[in-house]
Amino acid sequence: MNAEAPAHAGRRAALIFIFVTVLIDILSFGVIIPVLPGLVETFTGGDEARAAIWVGIFGTVFYAIQFVSSPVQGALSDRYGRRPVILLSCLGLAADFVLMAVAGTLPLLLLARVFSGMFSASFTTANAYIADVTAPEKRAQAYGMIGAAFGVGFVIGPLIGGMLGDINLRYPFWFAAGLALLNFMYGWFVLPESLPAEKRTERIDWKHANPLGSIALLRGYPQVFGLAAVVFIANLAHFVYPSVFVLFASYRFQWGPKEVSWVLAAVGVCSIIVNALLVGRVVRALGERRTMLLGLLCGVVGFVIYGWAPVGSAFLIGLPISALWALATPAVQAMITRQVGEREQGRVQGALMSLVSVSGILGPLLFAGTFALFIGKQAPAHVPGAPWYLAALLLSCGALVGWRFARHAGATR
Repeated sequence: MNAEAPAHAGRRAALIFIFVTVLIDILSFGVIIPVLPGLVETFTGGDEARAAIWVGIFGTVFYAIQFVSSPVQGALSDRYGRRPVILLSCLGLAADFVLMAVAGTLPLLLLARVFSGMFSASFTTANAYIADVTAPEKRAQAYGMIGAAFGVGFVIGPLIGGMLGDINLRYPFWFAAGLALLNFMYGWFVLPESLPAEKRTERIDWKHANPLGSIALLRGYPQVFGLAAVVFIANLAHFVYPSVFVLFASYRFQWGPKEVSWVLAAVGVCSIIVNALLVGRVVRALGERRTMLLGLLCGVVGFVIYGWAPVGSAFLIGLPISALWALATPAVQAMITRQVGEREQGRVQGALMSLVSVSGILGPLLFAGTFALFIGKQAPAHVPGAPWYLAALLLSCGALVGWRFARHAGATR
């Protein structure tokens, strides 16, 4: 009994560190949101159209780099352990933000964004770490903690970035660099290794360390492949938010930056509540499979409300409903980890992150194009909410796929 207590405390400290690591990654994204376009515009002589093109290039490059880097990080962590890969990610992210803070040209800023995509792929190793140190029946709750980190980061990050950016556009990058460096130092002294030497792979599996090979790896696990499709579809649908929300809110409700920022904050708060307080309870009550289906269906209902809403107050009704969509991802992650051996957790998580990156490359084009099509002069019908309806359709398909494959994936109910 006494011997188990220190081990339990060690696992808890490790999970707290993983939470902080992911939180800092998300904070870095959030801090950049209000200042990166402005910083890019300073390099274009105030040409907003050219700045918009460059910002789009930055987003595509970022997710393309993550697409390549995620499976490599996963394979490296399977071979050398989770700790060195996570620490290297933290240190690399700190150096990257310093580079962004001092970049004096657009190409140098773009190069910094390349490194940011490379090192922020630490979600891969973080997910594998959780699978290492958490019992299968507790993993959904642990992944819910990671979801809560996303919510906290997207609430706090833009607020910090906005305040510091009002003083100097470079300050948010220095702030993020300091956080990442502190995280590296904290991890160096606190974070234990989660993957014992005897459970590591004997060599790096380069065949599956490339993004296409890592996705092919999923085909070796039929149930994982089906659930991975749910992950891809859900993440693709999620990109409707960054792709069209600001444009849609301005067009439909005449909301300005102030109103938009408050709504984004409300979305983040709802996400924190669901991930931190509800995921574990709902999974225990309903099981992983039913929790996944409930979450996806709530997302469908929320998106339909968003697309239909004739006024801003009606749009807000959908916020708490769509927030329950966050129940789905931890449940899917938990089911996937049950199908994979300890030696391959990193590579499989890397493959999943590659799918997320693909959705990040495709999503903005898909939803922004749909929005433009249905509000333009040549629109087949005037439907400003079309992107939200498309996202609802995607989640409906994801629910059908999940219902089919989760029955045989060792899920609890």
